[in-house]
Amino acid sequence: MKYLFIALALMTTIHTMSQEIALPQPQKSGGMSLMEALANRQSTREFNPDSNLSLQQLADLFWAACGYNREDKLTIPTAMNRQEISVYAIMPDGAYQYDAKNNKLVMVTDADLRTLAGMQEYSHKAFLNIAIVSDREKMPHDIFAGTDAGAVMQNIYLWCAANGVGTVTRGSFDGETLGKALKLGEKQQIILVQSVGY
Repeated sequence: MKYLFIALALMTTIHTMSQEIALPQPQKSGGMSLMEALANRQSTREFNPDSNLSLQQLADLFWAACGYNREDKLTIPTAMNRQEISVYAIMPDGAYQYDAKNNKLVMVTDADLRTLAGMQEYSHKAFLNIAIVSDREKMPHDIFAGTDAGAVMQNIYLWCAANGVGTVTRGSFDGETLGKALKLGEKQQIILVQSVGY
């Protein structure tokens, strides 16, 4: 009975661990200059399905996309500092919401949603698709939601350019189906999806 209890406790711990991915601290110094990254920025539409990104790369990428660079301010500007943007990582082992405050990815489903992340086949092969989501409760104005999502998109492009990683953003996806799969709230809307990988 004692061993059964230990086994069950261990299984619970492993299951809980798989629900969250603690990210290492993002590396905020060094790297390519901004001007070089701008010169290298491009869209990529071919991805190797056998490649992936390391935890350090994920930490750096998501911090660049929409992390905190001051106590209560993001790496992106948001209108009236509403901070209505959230980002979701869609990967082969599941989909996760990026928790910028706690520097971790929190699983929302263990399903591989990459086929829902875009209508183009290359998005199904990319290791990572990032859904950029706006909360209409915090920001009801389309123009500001779109502008803020665009800031995330460009930060992702620049990080990828600086690190030799491919990326492309698009608006061709079934937002309603993907939103349900990501368990988004009624006021949340996917603005863009961006594929990332080698």
